[in-house]
Amino acid sequence: MSAQPDLLYSEEEEALRAAVRDLLADHGDAARVIARTESDAPHDLAAWKALSDGMGLAGLLVPEALGGQGAGHREAAVVLEELGRAVAPVPYLTSAVVATEALLAVGDEELLGRLASGRTIGATAVGLHTAPGAAVRTVHVEGGLLRGELPGIADAAVADVLLVPADDGGLYAVDTAAVTVTPQVSLDLTRPLATVTFADAPGRRLGDAEPALRRALRAGAGLLASEQLGLADWALNETVRYLKERKQFNRPVGGFQAIKHRLAQLWLEVVNLRAVARGAADALTRGEDADIAVAVAQAYAAGVAVHAAEEALQLHAGIGMTWEHPVHLYLKRAKADSIAYGSAGAHRAALAELVDLRAP
Repeated sequence: MSAQPDLLYSEEEEALRAAVRDLLADHGDAARVIARTESDAPHDLAAWKALSDGMGLAGLLVPEALGGQGAGHREAAVVLEELGRAVAPVPYLTSAVVATEALLAVGDEELLGRLASGRTIGATAVGLHTAPGAAVRTVHVEGGLLRGELPGIADAAVADVLLVPADDGGLYAVDTAAVTVTPQVSLDLTRPLATVTFADAPGRRLGDAEPALRRALRAGAGLLASEQLGLADWALNETVRYLKERKQFNRPVGGFQAIKHRLAQLWLEVVNLRAVARGAADALTRGEDADIAVAVAQAYAAGVAVHAAEEALQLHAGIGMTWEHPVHLYLKRAKADSIAYGSAGAHRAALAELVDLRAP
């Protein structure tokens, strides 16, 4: 009989949270994130180096024998909560989770060690919108050379190696120096997308693409819920803080009953989001009912994150509409996350199949 999931945070997880939050605070505030989005280098590679090299967090999911931390998805989820809270422009989800999970599936120890150190950044060359188990776009391979084009690849601009699905069913490792990466216009300025063009790019076959990508995208979808939780929690807490200070008719705006009702409803949604996000992270760690837990989390998370960001923008009133206030970063990330690794509708459909409750 399997053990019941424990959704509470352990002392070690809370200590990890505090360390990551302090590190991100040291590496800049929202104004610096906004400034990066206006530049040609939106990624904060100094923060990434501190997270990966300084704290070893890029290797949380990698066994210690391969140079990683040998931790689990619960710890990675805590990191992603804090990254979501800060809308940090670092390739943690794409490299330390999704690409790492794909490499764990094919057992490539050399690349795993490089990604675990953080000195090499990986990206899976699958459109960010792709749900676990969905069909993926491939490139043509012949004689070990890859040819084709793949759009919507998150963090490709900062990756050193791409994990590329090909039409022979294989997953290939390709150095980004051998491809052309063209930035796309992205709603979420802190997780930019790009189109990758392969013109006889040399690739090394790692293994079968389908099981590796299914595992990688499932982990990405499951842990994305923790990023969405961090985002929604920031939006709620920052809005409450602002409404306690903002006065109208010589009264704090947060004291008006209609505002209280909106905040109370949002609080309930965030509490429920925490439960499903923790449930997904715990199921991935234990390897039990992970498909169901991930589908439940992503069927719910997107709506809450978007609602929280929308409420934050509206309840901040005029200041929330300005470019200088960071709430627009959170709304854009929430909207982009709502289709990342599958939309809520796609996950509801998957859940219906998993629990045999299909629509009539």
